Amino acid sequence: MIRDPFLDTEGIHNFRDYGGWKSEGGARVKTGLLWRSGQHVGASDADLAAVHALDIRTVIDLRGLSERERNPCRRPDGFQGEVFFYEGETSSSPPHMDVDEGTTTAEFARQRMMGVYTRMPRNPAMATMFGRYLRLLDEREGASLVHCFAGKDRTGVAAMLVLHILGVSREDQMAEFLRTNEAPTLEVLAAQSVPGIEARLGRTLDEDAIRALLEVDEAYLHTFWKEVADEHGSLDSYIANALGVDELLKDRLRARYLT
Repeated sequence: MIRDPFLDTEGIHNFRDYGGWKSEGGARVKTGLLWRSGQHVGASDADLAAVHALDIRTVIDLRGLSERERNPCRRPDGFQGEVFFYEGETSSSPPHMDVDEGTTTAEFARQRMMGVYTRMPRNPAMATMFGRYLRLLDEREGASLVHCFAGKDRTGVAAMLVLHILGVSREDQMAEFLRTNEAPTLEVLAAQSVPGIEARLGRTLDEDAIRALLEVDEAYLHTFWKEVADEHGSLDSYIANALGVDELLKDRLRARYLT
């Protein structure tokens, strides 16, 4: 596990390398190739220079059409990579962008987030994008970046799927998921999310509710795993049947991303 995976950014939340984890058999996930983050709509010029230095060739944007239109991402000058996205909506109501009237307590916010992870395994758009992400990791050379709005829910599941295929333990998959809560840029996400939420509610959210919406919890990923197991029997069956990723592709990913 790398010591400090976070890129120093001013206007991008949760930009980090999710390599470095130990795989079964003693191998490790390569670093410098697998990046994840929140959206780049508020990226500073310094942020763009730092991202440019990573030589990212492939960007997988998990946001839906309306999210991309409201928050167009900045890319570095001279960006030579390619951005892949879904032609439609990937989430009907991202919780960090829209909140029900009653979401003024941490528990209600937490239950809303649990709903996100309950629905995500059955979301055809997300299955399409998760499968596309895994195939792009196999097909394209160089470093990649996967991101959504906050870089924690859809992106967190995408990273978990990669680590699972690479033989990283479930304990470390969870540790990587929870590392979002260590991101030094929570104020960036809060600035992009909270004012709009509060404007729609006509009231101020309490700090605990904000954290429940903008951070992650073990129960969220456990909910995803449970729903997948209930529907498909196992995470491997979900990857094969819902995402269309076979054993040969998984073997190629291991050969490319383990050292």
